[in-house]
Amino acid sequence: MALARTVHVDLVRVFLLTLVSLFAIPAATLAFTEYALRSQDAEFLQSIEKRIANDSRLTPAEKAEATGFYRSHQLSKACDATAPEDRNFHDKVCSPYSMQWQFHWADRAAIWTIVLGAALLAAALVLGALAFANRGLRYASFVAGWRLMTVSSAVEVVLQSAMLVWLSFWLTAYFWHSYYIKLIALAGIAAGAAVFYAIYTLFKKLPSGNEIEGELVSPADAPRLWERIRQLATRVKTSPPDHIVAGIDTNFFVTEAPCEVKGRSLQGRTLFVSLPLLRVLDQTEADAVLAHELAHLGGGDTRSSAALGPKLLQFDQYTWKMRSGGLTIVAHYLLRLYRMIFAFALARDSREREYKADRVAAGLTAPHAIVQSLIKISAYASYRNDVERKLFEQDREHDGALGIARFVADGLPPYASSPAFIEAMKTADVPHPYDSHPPLPERMRNVGHHVPESAYGGIVATAPLASWADEIETAHAIEQRLWSEYEQRFVQNHELSLAYRYEPATEEERAVVLRHFPPVGFELKNGERIDISYEGIRPSAHGADSGSTIPWDEVKSLTYKDGSFGDTLIVTHHDKGMLGARTTKLKLAGLGKQKENFKDVVGHYWRRHQIMRAQQQQHQQ
Repeated sequence: MALARTVHVDLVRVFLLTLVSLFAIPAATLAFTEYALRSQDAEFLQSIEKRIANDSRLTPAEKAEATGFYRSHQLSKACDATAPEDRNFHDKVCSPYSMQWQFHWADRAAIWTIVLGAALLAAALVLGALAFANRGLRYASFVAGWRLMTVSSAVEVVLQSAMLVWLSFWLTAYFWHSYYIKLIALAGIAAGAAVFYAIYTLFKKLPSGNEIEGELVSPADAPRLWERIRQLATRVKTSPPDHIVAGIDTNFFVTEAPCEVKGRSLQGRTLFVSLPLLRVLDQTEADAVLAHELAHLGGGDTRSSAALGPKLLQFDQYTWKMRSGGLTIVAHYLLRLYRMIFAFALARDSREREYKADRVAAGLTAPHAIVQSLIKISAYASYRNDVERKLFEQDREHDGALGIARFVADGLPPYASSPAFIEAMKTADVPHPYDSHPPLPERMRNVGHHVPESAYGGIVATAPLASWADEIETAHAIEQRLWSEYEQRFVQNHELSLAYRYEPATEEERAVVLRHFPPVGFELKNGERIDISYEGIRPSAHGADSGSTIPWDEVKSLTYKDGSFGDTLIVTHHDKGMLGARTTKLKLAGLGKQKENFKDVVGHYWRRHQIMRAQQQQHQQ
């Protein structure tokens, strides 16, 4: 229930942010132009009536006629005047690029941008509803939405960027009769960058790799397993997989999408089997899992996923890139809202497909086999995650091989008898195909076999008499290679986390920090330099702070300021000065092309220090 509330709150939040991103800038533009046009109408009519009244050359009848004309022809409507008798009025008031012409078209652009935003929002809801209503329409509705949303969102970026630049000039010019070049330049640069980024990303081919970490198992490597899978496929009434890939992830899955294994591209149907999980499942339980996966192939689930998956990936990548392009944020939330609506439709369908695959597996093997496999997979995944979490949380370096596989295998039976086991099983994060929806009790009801919680431990602790892993001749060698690679990455990532966690307090800890955060120096003018280290910032500029390090603990905030005669890094300290917060200004004349790298290094090292202090406070609590 808490997860559902979180999802609903997130959906409402994204919906509100979508409204803001779609309508805030055009609504502000429309409000400004409407106010200015109405004000100009009143001022113009008052001025023209005064001139007509004071014109002694006109007769009373001519004055009445002229006054009537201007009262029926508002200044704000001049650019819309198309009648032949209004041509002179139009040409005088609405010449191209004049103030009146600009306000007229800005007003129209704002209205049509709001209309476009409303249409896009409606389209997102309608296409999302189609995905809910009909599985057959899901692919077509997403492809239509993918094309419509990405192209239209780029148009939104262009329109709103143009409005922002226009407003940066006219807001100050209209109300204060002045304009600010820097403000216009900043808005123009931001708008230009956003437009370029949106269009460039729209046409850029984004990566869509689908690499599987494992190794191929040929029929010669496991003839009995291949034969069993072919038998199950025949009973499911589907074609068997073209490839079997064995790995060490706590997962089983099938895919018809092109994928890559150890640099080799695979086409067709691919079945991934987990060697550690095969070792805890007896052959009947493993058959239930394999039958479940083959049922996904027979039901067309993988074919649909193969077609839709790459497009979902590209859409997601485009959506999140729109968040990092400055003003392209106006497109991000609409794309994100559409993706969330579509995800709800996919989740509901996924739940139904999981139920169906469970029933197929129970019918081909036995209901107890599918339930027991679920319990064992849940327990193994939960325990392995707990073991790896504790290893990662250790505050010392790991030496040599970790032996995670043996540690988990040996520790799982005692863990299943511990008091913490049942509680952990209630909240276990179980991988596909047994994910967190639907929950275990519902899966049991679906296949008509219930196992009480008190029996979970005995099922997990029971070692299989025979497993399909024993029938794979290359299984042991594959596991050794994959675990070795996995543990090397684990140790490297753990060491990197230590580099963020250590203050450091010892020479050994200092060596770890320096491997990942060595001192970085930047040459400045006149032989000066500035050095950044895990300890702080050390300038060599002349002055009171020459040669002394500013420790990171003294830094409250950092501001990088561009200057015509050299940039400046302003360090704001935690303590107060005579006139407010104490600051130190570090001159960076001569930094030149090193500027962006300097910003990255300073931000990276300061962030490391903040993470380290936060970790220390957390441990003290």
